[in-house]
Amino acid sequence: MASGEDDLIARYFRPLATDPGALGLTDDAALLTPSGHDIVVTTDAIVEGVHFLPDDPPDTLARKALRVNLSDLAAKGAEPAGFVLTLALREAREAWLAPFARALGEDTAAFRCPLLGGDTVSTPGPLMISVTAFGRVPPGRMVHRHGAKPGDRIAVTGTIGDAALGLRMLKGQIEDQVIDAPSRDLLIERYRVPQPRNALATAIREHASAAMDVSDGLAGDLAKLCAASGVSATIEVRAVPLSGTVALLLDQYYGFEREVLSGGDDYEILCTIPENRWDSFAAAAHRAGVPVAAIGRVEAGAAPPRFLDSSGRPVKLERLSYSHF
Repeated sequence: MASGEDDLIARYFRPLATDPGALGLTDDAALLTPSGHDIVVTTDAIVEGVHFLPDDPPDTLARKALRVNLSDLAAKGAEPAGFVLTLALREAREAWLAPFARALGEDTAAFRCPLLGGDTVSTPGPLMISVTAFGRVPPGRMVHRHGAKPGDRIAVTGTIGDAALGLRMLKGQIEDQVIDAPSRDLLIERYRVPQPRNALATAIREHASAAMDVSDGLAGDLAKLCAASGVSATIEVRAVPLSGTVALLLDQYYGFEREVLSGGDDYEILCTIPENRWDSFAAAAHRAGVPVAAIGRVEAGAAPPRFLDSSGRPVKLERLSYSHF
């Protein structure tokens, strides 16, 4: 007789396991064929009350759980190969599982990253969703955090700060009347549903000297990249790309500039590009439909990165990024 867990897997997740290596989710493991490539592995968990709010819709949780891992693969220059999923649920409810599985299935198809297996467990604590994703790169071609050299341009994709301010919106820390409803919804969507830059993976692999995704905050993640590379950096704050809505909020709320620089959940790519590769990289990004902006330079030395305002004065940050501990 099938257990409740077996029924749950068969009903909601076996239809997503279309890759032959998933073995129909009927075995204790899956097969991932390397095909002559290096395998890149990344894992991230999202926890209720830490990475998402208790009333966030289940479809957005499915997308976020997978996409934060896809973002890591993109920053490594890797193409998605598949993922395994662990769900820790307080209860198995159709009203939650059906939209969760539907959204997850849509993203597995859109990003060509099939479900290979996983686990479902019950918990008396907060809801937790953990994804381990696998990617493929040509041998020896994964892009590391180390590798940045003095003189390299520092670039980021997309816009920075939308998600951090979207979370403030959800927590009621920004007055609704300050911006219109579509702009408010856009910020919240950016917090709930990241847009991983997998279309740029090949360009990152071919041009970047170092890269990582911006998950904990631009300032802190840049500091991590610089430390790994043994370099420093200077960032022109006015060059950091902002959405129109974030720019409007910066005009109205003192201190939000610092929130934009150190807030998390952007899931954009931060990378360093040698000067002689910049034009080619920018052209490749344009062809991929991914906006990129140069925001500063890598410098020699071990000093923490500097963030300069439009007058050339240092911007003092009380914290560089989000930290769990």
